[in-house]
Amino acid sequence: MFALALAVFGQFLQGYSQVFHPVAVLGAQGVPRALAFNMVAFVVPGLLAGVVAMDLRQRLPRDAGWPLRVGTQLAFLSALGFIALGLLPLDPMDLHNHASSLHATAWLLWWVAFVPGAFLIAAGLRGKSAWRRLARASVAAALLVLATALFAVELMPAGLAQRLGYAAWLGWLCVAAWRPR
Repeated sequence: MFALALAVFGQFLQGYSQVFHPVAVLGAQGVPRALAFNMVAFVVPGLLAGVVAMDLRQRLPRDAGWPLRVGTQLAFLSALGFIALGLLPLDPMDLHNHASSLHATAWLLWWVAFVPGAFLIAAGLRGKSAWRRLARASVAAALLVLATALFAVELMPAGLAQRLGYAAWLGWLCVAAWRPR
C-alpha cells in the first residue's frame, strides 16, 4: 500500500522525483491530494504495523523475557510514529516552523523506537530456532534503518535513502507477521 501510494501520488505531482524528494513532500501542507496520500501511505500502513506489533507481542514464546517484550512495545511505538507522519504533515514553505518540527519529531520517533526495539527482539529470540527468521530480519532491518537515518543521506540522494529505510521497516513487518510452525 505504501509503495503503491508513492508510485501513484508521485505521478500526480509535477516535478516530483522518487530518488531526490522525501516521501513527505507528497503529503505536505498545500500539496494537492496530500490528505489522501497521508492516509494511504502513512496512517493505514501505520495502523496495520501497530496490529502486527501487538499480534507479535501476543504470539511471543511463553518464556519471553523483558528484552523481547520491551522490543515489541517499541515496535508498536514505531508504528505510532509512522501514523503521526501522516497526521502531522510538514510545511514545505517553512521547514523550521511548528508543523514541520512536529513532522520531524514523528519521523524521529519512528526510527528511534524501531532500531532498539528490533535489536531487543533479536536478542530476546536468541536460541529460539522457530523464530530465527525474525531474529535475523530484526538485526538486518535495525541496521539498515539506522544507516539510512544517520549516514545514507551523505552517500546517496535523500529520497532514495529514506525509501530504503522505509522498505527495511516494512519488510521487517512482513517477517514479523509470519507465524512460525
